[in-house]
Amino acid sequence: MPTLRVNGVTLAYTDTGAPEDRPDAPTVLFGHGLLFGGWMFRHQIDALRRRYRCVALDWRGQGETPATRDGYDMDSLTADTAALVEELGTGPVHYAGLSMGGFVGLRLAARRGELLRSLTLLDTSADEEEPDEARRHRLLAAIYRAAGISPVRSRVLPLMFGPAFLASPASGPLIEEWTRRLSRLDRAAVRRAVLAVAARKPVRAELAAVSVPTLVVVGADDAATPPFRAERIAAGVAGARLEVVPDAGHSSTLEQPEAVTALLTEFLASVDPG
Repeated sequence: MPTLRVNGVTLAYTDTGAPEDRPDAPTVLFGHGLLFGGWMFRHQIDALRRRYRCVALDWRGQGETPATRDGYDMDSLTADTAALVEELGTGPVHYAGLSMGGFVGLRLAARRGELLRSLTLLDTSADEEEPDEARRHRLLAAIYRAAGISPVRSRVLPLMFGPAFLASPASGPLIEEWTRRLSRLDRAAVRRAVLAVAARKPVRAELAAVSVPTLVVVGADDAATPPFRAERIAAGVAGARLEVVPDAGHSSTLEQPEAVTALLTEFLASVDPG
């Protein structure tokens, strides 16, 4: 996996490169959700790489990006993303972010809109964390830091995935893959990332500054960022389009990959019809 040094940190990312027959193809940049990595977009990348250059970034201390002492807050991650786009020379990009990736995407679109062609927000929020949820996240993060994922797995799974997905025997291998990948990460770094999400500031007041074409997608059964959060974003961003995916929870790109890929493919084509 390639890496790039920006903002004093080494960021890992995947990069399909431009399609052979489309050397000037636009880039789609993916930002993953908490406790995942860029791999959560693998279905979408597989479908889009024939038309776009697809880049998926791993946040600090997650995926393949090494842990850092600090910089896990959303503003720092936004600065990391902007620097990556500038260093790769791929801008303006289509940005697609899920949950934590969406927190970054909203800030990037509102503050550095010149770097974007479009914005896709999946299972995310412009709000602060509810106090009770923030306390629960801090508790789970402390337990995870001390003992790993096993003691908190049953509490975290319903936040990461919807009930239909969890009830299906076919989902077992993917859940085990998620568990293995999470178990390999630096526990202190993951705890810092969780705390940063729990302590994030709202960006509702910045929604009016988002001027690029915007698609907002949410799983109908998302417990972590329920559909009403997506509705608030869509209402605050001029011209934003809202789509609700049935039988999907918080990780819609993995739970309902075909539905999400279809929405993203159609949206990107509407922005770049050529």
